[in-house]
Amino acid sequence: MSDLRVTVQHAEQRDDRVVATGTTAADLFAADRSVIAARVGGRQRDLAYVLADGDVVEPITVGSPDGRAIVRHSTAHVVAQAVQDLFPKAKLGIGPPIQNGFYYDFDVEKPFSAEDLKAIEKRAREIVKAGQKFSRRVVSDDEARAELADEPYKLELIGLKSGAGTGDEADASDASVEVGEGELTIYDNLDAKSGELCWKDLCRGPHVPTTRHIPAFAVQRSAAAYWRGSEKNPQLQRIYGTAWESKEALAQHQHMLAEAEKRDHRRLGAELDLFSFPTELGPGLAVFHPRGGAIRTVMEDYSRRRHIEAGYEFVNTPHITKSTLYEISGHLDWFADGMYPPMSLDGGTDYYLKPMNCPMHILIFKSRGRSYRELPLRLFEFGTVYRYEKSGVVHGLTRVRGLTQDDAHLFCSRDQLPEELDNTLKFVLGLLRDYGLTDFYLELSTRPEGKAIGTDEEWVDATQLLREAAEKQGLELVMDPGGGAFYGPKISVQAKDAIGRTWQLSTIQVDFQMPQRFEMEYQAADGTRQRPFMIHRALFGTIERFFAILLEHYAGAMPPWLAPVQAVGIPITDDHVPYLKDIAAKLTAKGIRVEVDSSDNRMQKKIRDAQKQKVPYMLIAGDDDVAKGAVSFRYRDGSQRNGVPVDEAVAEILDAVDRRIQV
Repeated sequence: MSDLRVTVQHAEQRDDRVVATGTTAADLFAADRSVIAARVGGRQRDLAYVLADGDVVEPITVGSPDGRAIVRHSTAHVVAQAVQDLFPKAKLGIGPPIQNGFYYDFDVEKPFSAEDLKAIEKRAREIVKAGQKFSRRVVSDDEARAELADEPYKLELIGLKSGAGTGDEADASDASVEVGEGELTIYDNLDAKSGELCWKDLCRGPHVPTTRHIPAFAVQRSAAAYWRGSEKNPQLQRIYGTAWESKEALAQHQHMLAEAEKRDHRRLGAELDLFSFPTELGPGLAVFHPRGGAIRTVMEDYSRRRHIEAGYEFVNTPHITKSTLYEISGHLDWFADGMYPPMSLDGGTDYYLKPMNCPMHILIFKSRGRSYRELPLRLFEFGTVYRYEKSGVVHGLTRVRGLTQDDAHLFCSRDQLPEELDNTLKFVLGLLRDYGLTDFYLELSTRPEGKAIGTDEEWVDATQLLREAAEKQGLELVMDPGGGAFYGPKISVQAKDAIGRTWQLSTIQVDFQMPQRFEMEYQAADGTRQRPFMIHRALFGTIERFFAILLEHYAGAMPPWLAPVQAVGIPITDDHVPYLKDIAAKLTAKGIRVEVDSSDNRMQKKIRDAQKQKVPYMLIAGDDDVAKGAVSFRYRDGSQRNGVPVDEAVAEILDAVDRRIQV
């Protein structure tokens, strides 16, 4: 038997080895039980993969991001097997790993009940305990069709191969987990003792070696989902689950989910009377109530002040435009699916609700001749735009159809770009920190394949400029290959909230394309006509989404400067109402949002109501307080100081609001 030379890559260390022909990746990592798969020549492989001479092999451990995805995809297969064991008529859709879990779609006679899900999880645990082996085999298209003749959705996928992701939604691209690139593969689940076939699925893989390599999982819920994300296709039943590298990691995730449910902005929005989604308006269209409007106004006013200090100028643009504008910008070529259908007006002219503000800001730049002395020109708008999100993906304030962008477009010369990008990132991060978010990393999204305009050289230049600006911030930089917009690469600020979830917030994009498409010019110092460069920048992303993120970050207990009601006066009896109203007038004159609870409720009920509304400060007054010109000063956490002079109480509230203290 001849020998092979292989290289084992561990992070930055390389270990050259000589192994026997027929050695598998499992043999190579037999001493490390945490290794569940391998990367060979940069491609993920099962541990059963037989090594070839010259292979460079990296271990994939169960707790790594790739390892978790493999565990989750393997668990999706186990859940699908459990479903077909219990519901033999169920037809299989797709079952990819997703962030923090997995799903699998099924065509069944009726939706899964809570009891069904319990039974499915129980059966899945039996399969895991049985230690079935995941065994990969290559099949031809005809062989796959013959084996899966009773699975209509699998038959649709056969032959798609690498083109599985051509649908409208992320679900379509998720279908790529079912098919290999250039070949079809089926994974058999084989009995641990007899080797007999227990179940099989069309799948690209890889998978864990056996079902016993699934350390911890849970079936979570079910929901309806269209096949491959298209409303034109049949509606299936989707089972969601999660899987982790240990029981401890699963428990930690489940605790986070429970905390996230408590913080759900949709529930808090109703409980705190902040916003609603009237059915008369349609999906994804919110109305903000007075208290929600108060928070939003403070957010916007503070942002306006900071922008003015940073040299931005405010503009306003209409909500509707002729199609010509988006024909020039390219959005009708590249973004039409996200736009509302046109309205035919003025004798056949198509008008569109605007999906973004940038082309209109370009028109403001072009409204007259511009000089190099005006650059950089920073235009800013709270611009409401409209995007047609499918009803199935609309979600509270985080995914809406009517959204307000805190949108800025900066126009500058080429030599001003590095400084503008650096200053913009510093400004963005500073303002986000003012709102209480402090844990960030940056993501750099590069040119999307097949959906981009401009030359390779322009994209390389723009990407390098963004990379240099990002590296100056001292934050982790993560690459997002192919995630850029059609007109340019982008940096996005990723922020962690109070329970560790990551949210994409601000985006900064370098655009060489729009200035060309709109033939923008300015007069340079030497008298020549030059083309400006353009930076797109959304700080919050959208007001609505940022509102939701803050609401969940603070669990509804907004810091005093953002709280819709900052203080409430609570009289012990009706006789003390006038005294508290005088104090409220002083606070109102200082810009504090204050109410006096003059209802018929008893004092303790009023305190409970204020705590439920998460009011930061309660000012309680009785006979002794009136006599001394004081209040009992109660905080949101239930602590209380008695006999506090009114002026001292007012000063403390003002100080907390002015300094944006996060209490």
